[in-house]
Amino acid sequence: MKTKLGSKFWAALTIFGLMGQIAWVVENMYFNVFIYKMFNATAADIGNMVAASAITATLTTIFMGALSDKIGKRKLFICFGYILWGISIFSFIFLRQDFISKTLGLTVSAASVGVSLTIILDCVMTFFGSTANDAAFNAWLTDSTDSSNRGSAEGINAMMPLVSILVVFGGFMFFDLEKAKSWSLIFTIIGVLTTAIGILGFFIIKEPPVKPVSSSYIGGIIYGFKPKTILQNPKLYLSLLGFILFNISIQIFMPYLIIYYEVTLKMTNYVLIMAPAIIIASVVTALWGKVYDKKGFSLSGSIAVLFLIIGYVILFFTRTTLPVFLGSLLMMSGYLCGMAVFGAVIRDNTPIGFSGRLQGVRIFSQVLVPGVVGPAIAKKVLENAQVIVNNDGTTSFVPNANIFLAALLVVIFVLPFFIKKRNFKNDIYPNS
Repeated sequence: MKTKLGSKFWAALTIFGLMGQIAWVVENMYFNVFIYKMFNATAADIGNMVAASAITATLTTIFMGALSDKIGKRKLFICFGYILWGISIFSFIFLRQDFISKTLGLTVSAASVGVSLTIILDCVMTFFGSTANDAAFNAWLTDSTDSSNRGSAEGINAMMPLVSILVVFGGFMFFDLEKAKSWSLIFTIIGVLTTAIGILGFFIIKEPPVKPVSSSYIGGIIYGFKPKTILQNPKLYLSLLGFILFNISIQIFMPYLIIYYEVTLKMTNYVLIMAPAIIIASVVTALWGKVYDKKGFSLSGSIAVLFLIIGYVILFFTRTTLPVFLGSLLMMSGYLCGMAVFGAVIRDNTPIGFSGRLQGVRIFSQVLVPGVVGPAIAKKVLENAQVIVNNDGTTSFVPNANIFLAALLVVIFVLPFFIKKRNFKNDIYPNS
């Protein structure tokens, strides 16, 4: 029998999932554009920012996830985390070359200083965001669902990145991203909304029945990395290994995707082109969780990765609008459907009562290793990329389609994880 989830659960999942992903989209896709346009960042600068953010997210999730288990509370971390997350996003309004030069008394360009400050403040923002979303919200979602409804819930959760991309793309159409004042307004809007959602959470989030952990806090921090835990939950850790490879593939191209559309393909209207692809992929992703619930991990996961592979191939070989639209649609559908499938199987194999402590290993697989390895591969791929001279005399690199080829070569290694005998669904190992 499928366990029914109440209307407040679906409201909280939708609102917090969407707002959290909007904030992450701004960070993961537009912070790169921000330092590229405002401070003439290089591929190395962008790679360093992604890596620093990934390390911060992982450490935060490990420590704060264990703390939420220790205290036995999720709602508190989610609500206060979102409030502080919003405040930290708002603080980006001060990252302007004129403000930095005036405040620090610089007599030369503030571009290099701006890149460094952006990376630092990004890490601060990531700390609050990972506390609220990666550690607490994801543990709350695991605690609030079971194996009869997890795929459906994860389908909604996994479609939020695409819906948020649509919202952000649509909203950003009205801004001139070459102007610092546009970015200030963007950070103000996103920051205020994120804080407001945090306040709303006190009224709509239902605290799941999580008992405070009596064992030591330090033990909770290292729990997910202990050999004994790995041996007791082999299918959880095998699915996490597949998740690492999947996300490395994504992180090779994702930080450069918008720059690729706008600068390389010169698609100034890329928002209008991408919007239909995002809408269709969002619908597919929302339904894909049900495929997981009914057909299992092997079938749903392998098809999702095949979507992704075909999308990569099309994007690598084509440059015109219609094929790029088709490739982007398949790429986005495969990406988000894959996220839904991996997210559901990881939750299905998470020992009951240990979800907070195990968010660290999940984020290790989703963010840290991919966020370091993926951009490092992209940096190598783009080492000899074309360079253009901007109107102010500065230079910028031009990402090329080789990022999709590199992503394809990595994601092929995910396919063996969908062999039928390794169908991990609903196979929860006991814990000590």
